[in-house]
Amino acid sequence: MNAPFKTDNLPEWRLDDLYADREDPRIAADLACAERQNHELAALKGQLVAARADPATLGERLDRGVRLYEAVTNLLWGVGAYASLAASTARDDPAWAKFEADFRARAAQIGAESLFFTLEINELEDAELAAALAANPGAERWRPWLRRVRLTRPHELTPDLERMLVDRSPAVANWGRLYDETLAKLVSEVDGESLTLPEALNRLSDPEPARRKAAGEGLAKALAERSSVLGLCLNTLAFEKQVEDRWRKYATPAASRHIANEVDADAVEALEAAVVEAYPRVSHRYYRLKAKVMGMEALNYWDRNAPLETAAPKTYGWDEARGMVLESFAALAPTFADAAQSFFAQPWIDARPRAGKQSGAYSHPVTADRHPYVFMNYMGERRDVLTLAHELGHAVHQTLCRPLGTLLADTPLTLAETASIFGEGLVFERLLASATPQERRGLLAGKIEDGLNTVVRQIAFHRFETRFHAARRDGELAPDEIASLFLEVMGESLGPAVTLNDGYEHYWAYVSHFVHSPFYVYAYAFGDLLVRGLMEARRENPKGFAPLYEQLLAAGGTKTYVEALAPFGLNPREKAFWAAGMKQLERLVDEFETLV
Repeated sequence: MNAPFKTDNLPEWRLDDLYADREDPRIAADLACAERQNHELAALKGQLVAARADPATLGERLDRGVRLYEAVTNLLWGVGAYASLAASTARDDPAWAKFEADFRARAAQIGAESLFFTLEINELEDAELAAALAANPGAERWRPWLRRVRLTRPHELTPDLERMLVDRSPAVANWGRLYDETLAKLVSEVDGESLTLPEALNRLSDPEPARRKAAGEGLAKALAERSSVLGLCLNTLAFEKQVEDRWRKYATPAASRHIANEVDADAVEALEAAVVEAYPRVSHRYYRLKAKVMGMEALNYWDRNAPLETAAPKTYGWDEARGMVLESFAALAPTFADAAQSFFAQPWIDARPRAGKQSGAYSHPVTADRHPYVFMNYMGERRDVLTLAHELGHAVHQTLCRPLGTLLADTPLTLAETASIFGEGLVFERLLASATPQERRGLLAGKIEDGLNTVVRQIAFHRFETRFHAARRDGELAPDEIASLFLEVMGESLGPAVTLNDGYEHYWAYVSHFVHSPFYVYAYAFGDLLVRGLMEARRENPKGFAPLYEQLLAAGGTKTYVEALAPFGLNPREKAFWAAGMKQLERLVDEFETLV
């Protein structure tokens, strides 16, 4: 049995850049300041509409109002980030759960007072708004944010109904809290060990088949025991969404996500179609080849991410991973490495797995007047090195667009995934370049599997959500009905070379995006295939690429995805664009086949 990777010396963040502890008087002071500035903003109620015939006055009031709105946002998001970050490493601590819930309630009360502002902006006609922006350079600065506000105009409710939704949002959020706390307390009993969710998922990549099987079955049992609670959370939040979508007149359950992402529904449909068409040539073929390499008729689900060799896979210490990431970023441009280095130099990364810490990884931007924090569970594997690169890609992106301010820096999910996936690609190139011929096949397999997990798996998740939300219209789904839908879409994506053994039907239950961010998952596939296009542009013109790429990241949310990609000659509205990305993944499978 392989010695476990030692995690004791991995970094943990310090949040005292934000607040010292839950009792820090600055928390109350910042919330009080948010309330005061909100009252100042409230003085503009009715004043935008009143000035609609006077562009100069309307422009001045818009500029003043958005500045106040952003100031309130910074204060609320700062406290909210502290609550979320601290609670994410202590999901077993009821005091942090209470603090986070109490903050949500307070923030909702404060935020409700400024709800009128965006509603009143959307009462203005396009010509009135355009004249005001032309008359006031300060207001013109906010054009990209105003564009995004205006996207929801056809779906807004009356002010009273909008206020009611804000007031009740903390109670609705408790379903997500119940889900998180249930998973944080989950323990899989595996060969005499008690594994947390991240540890059990990591064990599925163990080189020893018996250990993978035990982890897979242990996790399935633990999820099955909690499926009624987790299913209730999913069903309840889906129904909440269904009711709100009906009132807002969204045509489909995914429509609100498309608007938030500033993505056309046909672009997402073209993406989905291109990926599904490629299933047989990419995922089905790869898993058939992998089964052959491993001497199996078909893979078990717990073998899907298994290393090809039974010898212990190479592990990477934290310092080694840091060096690889920084060198890879520096090869693109010093700006990216310098931004990433600050996260290692300061206590801004929490990488050590521990009891009570939730699974997953993210980079939290906090606000533009603060700095991001990176969260992950580092276990020393190649995938963890790439996850570190992924999250630091986010952090660099968030750092580069901070000068825009919080509202303009906020980036739609589809473009927000660009820097993270690009960062992974840079590190993988470095790993592959230094590999021996024997290591190359394993690295290539890992790269293909990362692509399958990011593209094929996420599109399968998107198709699961689509079918689940459609079925939920007819009533609540029992856990076994949810499981049946999950098996159906995963079977389609994985193909006949992967056996979905008993227990796999419960694996939907740990995918937190289904609960917290419905229809988020396609953004991963969108970002991955988009990055494949950017990597091709870099290969064609290495010197000219870096400045354009830095401009893309520094633009934050000021450009749509079509505008952001135009300088690279890329058009993601065309199905051919997505098909070309899948063709690149298919070529990796072609190369792998020559090594089988």
